[in-house]
Amino acid sequence: MVDRLVNSEANSRRIAMVENCFGSSGQPLAEQGRVLVGEGVLTKMCRKKPKSRQFFLFNDILVYGNIVINKKKYNKQHVIPLEEVKLESLKDEGYNRNGWLIRTASKSFAVYAATATEKEEWMAHIEKCIEDLLRKSGKQPPSEHAAVWVPDNEASICMHCKKTQFTVLNRRHHCRKCGSVVCGPCSSKKFLLRGQSDKPLRVCLQCFDELSKERVRPPNQPQTLTNSPSKPVPDTAGSGGDSSADDDDSEDDDERVNTEEKHDEPKFYGDGEKTEESNNHSSKESAK
Repeated sequence: MVDRLVNSEANSRRIAMVENCFGSSGQPLAEQGRVLVGEGVLTKMCRKKPKSRQFFLFNDILVYGNIVINKKKYNKQHVIPLEEVKLESLKDEGYNRNGWLIRTASKSFAVYAATATEKEEWMAHIEKCIEDLLRKSGKQPPSEHAAVWVPDNEASICMHCKKTQFTVLNRRHHCRKCGSVVCGPCSSKKFLLRGQSDKPLRVCLQCFDELSKERVRPPNQPQTLTNSPSKPVPDTAGSGGDSSADDDDSEDDDERVNTEEKHDEPKFYGDGEKTEESNNHSSKESAK
């Protein structure tokens, strides 16, 4: 399917349209051999609350952004190489249904589709793209992935000390190793997590101890994580936030989406559209 769409005019138009929707806030997406496989809206579990995000699945990358004007404009573009992605299905719990995890070395998060059928379609198409990429490149899938952050509203007290109550003054923070919601004193250490950043990141005291032990492995064993000198992490101003939270989770999304509008099913571009395009081409040839 993907190979047949690589050089199609329809594929080129779709990619150009995606670029135009992000405007100057996004990076160019047109590359030789790149195909837009599908697109649609998924609910992304952010640290403060679930939010609608527009996702675009290409044969080599997954792109998503904030919806600024429904079906017309998006910003805060995120580009994830599919070779780094691992999917993990989530069980339905309460209102959180039809979800799965998107895991990478630098960031992991949960997304939810509107229906079970849409979840199956999304996961099947993403898995197929990953499989094709790894087969062509000969690479192995990544073995380590960033933790999924526990949403703020799931922790009213520190998940490490089990004592500190979160308030305007006692702010929530996230351990970058395990994803737990912790207080400032329980996350006063930093550690260099190579898959996530070139700079030391905030971790809870328990993860810091475990990572420090990992650092003193025997010389003949591989070492992937390096300790950085421990020091308190500055508690920057702002109520209830994390000093280094992802900008995708900020509250100033400026979303102007009509929530009462009928849900649009995701679009996946396949052989049917290619056949239609070929028929149109044949009709034009016949008319000559």
